[in-house]
Order: sequence, then C-alpha cells, then structure tokens
Amino acid sequence: MPHQDWSGFSFDGIGTRWEISTPEPLGNAVRRRLREVVEDYDRNYSRFRADSVVAGLAREAGTVTLPSGASGLEALFRKLYRLSSGAVTPLIGGSLEQLGYGPGYALQALGDPVPAPRWEDVLVWNGTQVTTSVPLVLDIGAAGKGQLVDLTAAVLRSTGTTEFLVDASGDMLHSGTEPLGVALEHPYDPTQAIGVVELHDGALCASAANRRAWGDGLHHVLDGATGRPIETVVATWTTAATAMEADALATALFMVDPTVLEEEFEFSWLKVYSDGHAAFSAGFEGTLFT
Repeated sequence: MPHQDWSGFSFDGIGTRWEISTPEPLGNAVRRRLREVVEDYDRNYSRFRADSVVAGLAREAGTVTLPSGASGLEALFRKLYRLSSGAVTPLIGGSLEQLGYGPGYALQALGDPVPAPRWEDVLVWNGTQVTTSVPLVLDIGAAGKGQLVDLTAAVLRSTGTTEFLVDASGDMLHSGTEPLGVALEHPYDPTQAIGVVELHDGALCASAANRRAWGDGLHHVLDGATGRPIETVVATWTTAATAMEADALATALFMVDPTVLEEEFEFSWLKVYSDGHAAFSAGFEGTLFT
C-alpha cells in the first residue's frame, strides 16, 4: 500500500469507495474536481439512476451523445465483442436486470436467463454518438470503472502530481518511483489473501464472482451469448498500462482464453477456477501462497 506518510482522500461515487493517496495533501479545488469527474461519469453512464444519459435509451430507442471517452469504450468493447464471439458486450444490462441486478436491486430473478441482443442488430455506436433501434440497457460496467480510474488519474497529473495511487475498491492505478505490494483477495474469504502482486506505474484490476452475488449461483459476470453467470471461473486479476484495459480484460478472462486476448492486448493475468486451481501469465509479477 502507499507509503505510510502519504495523505489520503476518500469519497463515495458510482456506488463504490474511492481512496486517492498522494505524498502531499490534495487542495480543495483538486478534491472538488475529482468528485465532479466521478459524478459526471455516473450521470452519463449509470443504468442505476433514472436521470442518466444511458437510462433514456432503456426507456425509448433513439440517439444520445456521450462524453469524449466513449470513443475509447467503443473501440475496446468492439474488440472484445469480436474476440469473445459476443460473450463480452455492452448490451449485457438487460440480461443482468432479468436476473435481478437492476436499478431496484431486487436481487431476485424475474425469469430464466436471456441472452444479450446482438450488437449488429440493435446498436450503432460511432465514437461519442450511440443510436439504438429498440429500447436497450447499455452497460459499460466491464470497463467503465477502470476508465474512470484513468480519468481521475488524469486530473491528478494535470495538477503536476506525479506520485499517487487511485484505488476504486480494488481497481487501482499507481504512479511513482516505489512499487507497491498489493494483496490478492481470496475469492471465497474476503478476510484472507491468496497472494501478493507488485504494482508499479500501471493498473491492477480484479473481477470476482463473489463481489456481487445473490441467490443460487447468481452473480454479475454473465456470458452475453447465453445470459447465464459464468460457473468455471471465480476470480481474475490483470495488470496493464491503463485501468480501462485492465478492468475490461479482467472480465473478459472469465469467458475468453488468455492466449486469444494476448494476441491483441499487452497485459499480464491471474485466473482462479471454480475447482480451486489457478493459472497465470509468464509476466505476472505476483506470488501465490500455498
């Protein structure tokens, strides 16, 4: 974790806890800007609030304009959609709501799982402009929190802050001269660690079926082609240059063979399967406990 002398700034946003650590305390103007960036992102992309931009598409088909960062999301999702044969998709929101994970947090399935609609049938996404032919629940959660971590880091860098750790409840971006040792949470026991990884000038993101789970076998990592929760993988960790890519790849690892992803992305990874065994890339700078 950050040097014990570093200063911390904490706040809540997009339904998660943010911890930003820096060698010197952040000024009030910077703190205000960080909160604004997170709130603006939520106001555009959250499917959990009725006043967001994407919420309008769930009520009625049409066209909306999103912030400039939407172009990066489009390119990333388009690539992962192709590599996963539709399993990783920004249209998974309806499938999640069918299983009870929606704005009301009913956490009770409305019926049998339903696949996400095919991108090519219902969605035209060109940069910042999104057009739907039917009402759709757009969900960029696979990469959104990571992108927001990158955006908060950009705020820090714009003020001349070169050493920091942004931690959005486990999705981290580090900048600094000294590497950090980060514990890897046990997928079945949050009070325990299965290992430790060294993070230095890059992002570390995790995805775990236990993080948002409810009911019998229901959790938030779904296969878009079937609408069903993944059963073979329980947790993944990835390191990459940006938190957006690390975040998205942590989800993609639930559904896509790592060798397929490695052909088009530069990242390292650790994958824990439901039978208890683990696999990791040659470049993963971590140690697993026995």
